Amino acid sequence: MDKIWNIKTQGDANVIKHLSAALNVNMVIANLLAQRGITSYNEAKSFFRPRLSDLHDPFLMKDMDKAVARLEQAIENQEKVMIYGDYDVDGTTSVALMYQFLRSRIKDLDYYIPDRYSEGYGISPQSIDYASEQKISLVIVLDCGIKAVDKIKNAKDRGIDFIICDHHNPDDVIPDAVAVLDAKRPDCNYPFKELSGCGVGFKLLQAYTIKNDVPIVELYDLLDMVVVSIASDIVPVVGENRVLAYYGLRKLNSNPSLGLKTIIQIAGLVGQDISVSDIVFKIGPRLNASGRIEHGKKSVAIMVVTDEEEAMELGNEINSYNEIRKTLDRDITQEALDMIAHDPNQENRKATVLYNRDWHKGVVGIVASRLTEHHYRPTVILTESNGLATGSARSVKDFDLYEAIGSCSDLLESYGGHMYAAGLTMKIDNIPAFTRRFEEIVARQITEQQQTEMIEVDAKIQLSDITPKFYRILKQFSPFGPHNMTPVFVTENVLDAGTSRCVGRQLEHLKLDLVEPTLTSSVFQAIAFNQADHYEAISQGLPFDICYSIAENEFRGKTNIQLYVRDISAKLY
Repeated sequence: MDKIWNIKTQGDANVIKHLSAALNVNMVIANLLAQRGITSYNEAKSFFRPRLSDLHDPFLMKDMDKAVARLEQAIENQEKVMIYGDYDVDGTTSVALMYQFLRSRIKDLDYYIPDRYSEGYGISPQSIDYASEQKISLVIVLDCGIKAVDKIKNAKDRGIDFIICDHHNPDDVIPDAVAVLDAKRPDCNYPFKELSGCGVGFKLLQAYTIKNDVPIVELYDLLDMVVVSIASDIVPVVGENRVLAYYGLRKLNSNPSLGLKTIIQIAGLVGQDISVSDIVFKIGPRLNASGRIEHGKKSVAIMVVTDEEEAMELGNEINSYNEIRKTLDRDITQEALDMIAHDPNQENRKATVLYNRDWHKGVVGIVASRLTEHHYRPTVILTESNGLATGSARSVKDFDLYEAIGSCSDLLESYGGHMYAAGLTMKIDNIPAFTRRFEEIVARQITEQQQTEMIEVDAKIQLSDITPKFYRILKQFSPFGPHNMTPVFVTENVLDAGTSRCVGRQLEHLKLDLVEPTLTSSVFQAIAFNQADHYEAISQGLPFDICYSIAENEFRGKTNIQLYVRDISAKLY
């Protein structure tokens, strides 16, 4: 599939010139900073050297004083307290963070993760029944709860107080809990709106430590869980998230908690400099697999474990769930692709809606993502659960999936999510009607540009610009993530040095050796995954353009700069 290379608008020329001189960096680096809204030496210093002292006062968040007062009361009176969170990585890390901090302060402390299949997302009626039966007087909810108006009322009527720590958009009515911490509340003036659910829990504990003169190092020791939540929940890595991720990665790389250390070992990351990408692709999926295949409580258990033998036992169990998840993911994705390939009506559609009652509910979100990447159109994958069709939806760049699904709300039992990802449930009989209307809405609203994958390119450069100093500074732009993505470059008219070749089990990848003969005699190593179809033209010695990011590759103890080619120009043909 052809891709669009969108070269970003360059930063203000005067700002770039000023930054280049003030920081002693070349114009390319200065432009990357300007594109990120950095205009002065001090802003650049804060960007390259985040400080924990840059974190906002947690008491700026609406209801924070109420939340801290209620938590203090529970600790003072040694009440029975339950920590509740969603079954995904953000939810389980949130629960683990809160439990780790409070277990030395509250004797009767419990945690609860709802079952993905029997209870579903959010605060479940079963959990309120459980809290009532156990005579729990305070529930701290993390990563959900902002829309649970009726359930919070029910709990309040039964004498159970709730503190809600959420980061999702609220409805018009805020639940009547003791405190509702959510920076996205319209009446909340907190300066940073994009915290993860675990990040909101961290702010509650930060406020508690300030109010009670607790050494802040005790809280900072839990930042490895916060960075796992930030990376896995794909929140913007700017502002407070950047600070928390920066120090969380330090903790994860130097002295992670026993449970995360075990997962790092099982994931084969020991001895490596763990990045946000490693969390997204290796740590997060293992923590997620527990809730997808068995129960999310296992993910909390490994993150709060104190015994090494138990940690390894839990780690191996979670890893086995991940292997099952990968098999299901692969098989169901192929089944879904085959359904599309064998249905002539799919060819000209602007959206994909597929249903199979036998697909595993725990992986339909992953499958939706895979199909969106493959066909690049809004995708809904549905299966059967508890007599209803339930599933996940994923979108393409700049198309508001949540709004499109909302336009079909009369056909749905429930839905939730945001612009790019959503979950939904409907009666099975409504699937044909939903499919027709969703297709009509997408066809009417989606633009031609939104139907083609776009690669955002930061700048055009020469290969000769890629020096050791350039890459050393580039690495300091990390941690990368939404709103601070790994820089992507374009270099035009490169040539094969004559030693490029196809690699991989099925020779599906390209190992490239590239030169710019008019500028430098240096050979630059590159890898282009799943692009072996370009080999014949490249090997003929014709010039071509590449779109790529830059990273390090370690081979036989030697580390080299390597280009990761995202796309190769079609002008070869």
